[in-house]
Amino acid sequence: MKIVIAPDSFKDSLTNLQAAMAIKRGLVNVWPYCEYQIFPVSDGGAGTVGALVYLSGGQEIRGEVADPLGRRRTAAWGLMGDKATAVVEISAACGLAKLLPQELNPSRASTRGFGEQINDALNRGIKRLILGLGGSATNDAGAGMLEALGMRLLKKGGDPVEPGALGLKELATIDPSGLNPRLAEVEIIVACAVKNPLLGPKGTTQIFGPKKGVTNLLMPQLDEALAHFHDVASQATGKNVACAEGAGAAGGVGAALMMYTNSVFEKGVEVVLSHGNFEERAKGASLIITGEGQTDLETVWWGKAPLGVAKAGEKLGIPTVVIAGSLESGYQKLYENGMAGVMSMLPYPMNYPQALRDAAPILEDAAWRLGRLLSIKAKGLEKEAREPQGVLASGPVIL
Repeated sequence: MKIVIAPDSFKDSLTNLQAAMAIKRGLVNVWPYCEYQIFPVSDGGAGTVGALVYLSGGQEIRGEVADPLGRRRTAAWGLMGDKATAVVEISAACGLAKLLPQELNPSRASTRGFGEQINDALNRGIKRLILGLGGSATNDAGAGMLEALGMRLLKKGGDPVEPGALGLKELATIDPSGLNPRLAEVEIIVACAVKNPLLGPKGTTQIFGPKKGVTNLLMPQLDEALAHFHDVASQATGKNVACAEGAGAAGGVGAALMMYTNSVFEKGVEVVLSHGNFEERAKGASLIITGEGQTDLETVWWGKAPLGVAKAGEKLGIPTVVIAGSLESGYQKLYENGMAGVMSMLPYPMNYPQALRDAAPILEDAAWRLGRLLSIKAKGLEKEAREPQGVLASGPVIL
């Protein structure tokens, strides 16, 4: 019997690969002779680089770049096994996890470090660029990224604008003459789960700003700054993307990419699944197990990684079960969207710090419990799975 283990990361506790290995350890205690296919996933946020590097047999490229506040920090981007495709996720250099809660400063946080990573990848001669837009601490419409790539964003007097969103209020001219020419030569795929526009009630500032430190007092100022940036850039490029789906991704980085590159936007999890060759790896499997930190209605709304995995499994006729760090209101909708089973990994009530600290053994135990439960529901499954591989039955798991 073959089982595909394809979780996303569990926020603040386990990477997607660590989560996959914990699930495997639990299942092996029930079904020691199964074939396990490890397939870490992501929706474009943290873990995108790790997943595609692992799945392609690639490598991480580490370097010193600017964090959201301009401090030099080490961050990694990925070179896939084909040596021609780079994977850069904004969370690596400019993510929320890079700042302490008291350091959040959305008016000054910059995407420069993300641009520095892209520049590094371009200068190494890659032919394809996958950009993960999720988990940023920034709200600068990608201004810092553009500057790192060689563009000049200038005030009326010719001086550069200040870093961050508020600096954009003084923007008078955008000079693209120094933009890295290789940006126009490579294929660019943007992986994100966000469909929000740049501006307005559903825009990046109002929807995602609060978790980045945007207060009610600051919100209209930042929205005004982003609107001004868009006006200046739109006049220069002839492109109006303020209401485009995905323009609000990563604090407006989506809009910058739409205006200054020939990017193609795709659902983040689908990028990982396709470039990781999920269909081929999952062929012949009886069960898919995915996971994430919290499963609720947003898993469906935003098209998060577990939903994408379930949809892919449904297409292949393979049932998918999600193990969640916690279940919140609305998770039931997953059953209407291709998910065969949903379970919480917590065996009993516990506080959040304990759940984070013991996440690996708790997830391992949950996988063991899931395996025991499925053994009861599927006639003869446990016996088949305990036989040596040469005599395994190939029937599907019945949930």
